[in-house]
This record gives sequence, structure tokens and C-alpha cells, in this order.
Amino acid sequence: MKIDVLTLFPEMFGGVFGHSILKKAEEKNAVEYNVVNFRDYADNKHNTVDDYPYGGGAGMVLKPQPIFDAVASLTEASSESGTRIILMCPQGERFNQQKAEELAKEDHLLFVCGHYEGYDERIREHLITDEISIGDYVLTGGELGAMVVIDSVVRLLPKVLGNEESHMKDSFSTGMLEHPHYTRPADFRGMKVPDVLLSGNHKLIEEWRVKESLRRTLLRRPDLFEKMVLTPEQTKWLEEIKKDYE
Repeated sequence: MKIDVLTLFPEMFGGVFGHSILKKAEEKNAVEYNVVNFRDYADNKHNTVDDYPYGGGAGMVLKPQPIFDAVASLTEASSESGTRIILMCPQGERFNQQKAEELAKEDHLLFVCGHYEGYDERIREHLITDEISIGDYVLTGGELGAMVVIDSVVRLLPKVLGNEESHMKDSFSTGMLEHPHYTRPADFRGMKVPDVLLSGNHKLIEEWRVKESLRRTLLRRPDLFEKMVLTPEQTKWLEEIKKDYE
């Protein structure tokens, strides 16, 4: 996968792309990062990328020209026509694990990170394929949001994680929140690991994990069940769990 990022602050991405899973992914040739300052594409001698909004109002608005020209430069060498051009925007689609899994199937992602009051609407209407928000709040720019999305996408790429099955049971990948985890020692200051996890019975362990995922989802994010299709067995377990809290 190739990931391009258009930003006015490219230095923000050095620490993120240079450590942990994102760095390992690049070392494994699973991903290539390219961070570009779109101010370099401004067509005026002062390299300005923003201007006052028509009709008046507070703040400055990003001009279309630098963004359009930067995107054209980054995509003209691509043979594929399916580049996903993603605008980080508080008005965009709420980001979730399903969106991350969708984007992880692409070959080329291009993120546009803005600042100031907003974007010229022609960027949104004629250039962007996806508008994404990481939550119902406003940040000073799109950089932090882009980092969040990129991190969640890159870890899903083949061979990036040490265990290929790691992400398959993550919270939200199954539709439910993930079950609890335990490691050694089995007894830590009187706090013990559930006996079933020490039993060696893989069928019972898997059943326990599913039940605990159901329990955690019920207690913390019951809204997730609205979009979930449970098996008859899971439905039975969920009803039994609900009785514990009646």
C-alpha cells in the first residue's frame, strides 16, 4: 500500500511513522509513506494556501488550487484509477473498524489534512472520495485524525502484525467488544485468572471468550447489538447474561 499525506505540517508525522508497528510495516515493505507539504504547490510568490471566505465570516479558507495540483501530481504516476482521496473533516463519516477494514484493501490512500476555518467546497465536491471524522469534536487540523486512521489501517495489512489472527478478534472486528485477557502469574496478589483459561480445554475457553465479549458489549456498548447478527447459541448466552443484571 502507498499512503500519501497532504499537510502544512509534515514534521508532525515523523515520530508516528518512525516507531512501533507503523515503522515495522514500512520495513516489511507492506506500506510506503509519503508526506507532502501542499504549500509547495501554491502558485503565488508568497506561497499562500488560504484566503478570506466569500460572503464574509471568521477565519480563513483553504484555496482549491494547491490541493488540486498536489493531488494531481501524486496520482498522475499511478496506473490505478482507484486512489481513495480522504478528507479529514468533522463533517465526515464517523470512522470505525469496518471502515478501516475497507480501506486496508486499497493500494493507494491519499489523506488531505486541512487547517484554518475549512476547505473551499470545490475540493470536497470534485476531488474527494471519502470524508472521515474520528469523532464528534473539532481539532486544530486534520493531522491527528489522519494518524489515527492510518494506524488502524496499516496494522490490518498482511504480515504487519506478528500473529495474522491478532486483528481478527479485536474489539469491533467481530462486532462485539473484545473479551478480557490474562497472563502470568495465575495468582497475582490474590487476584486469580479464571479457572477455565487454565484448563487446556480449547472449546470451553473459546466459549468463555465469546460469553465475556457478549457481557462486555452488553455492559459498555449495548448499542452495538443493533447492527449485529447473533447465532442462536450467542442469543441464548446473551439472554442468560442479562439475567445476571436483572
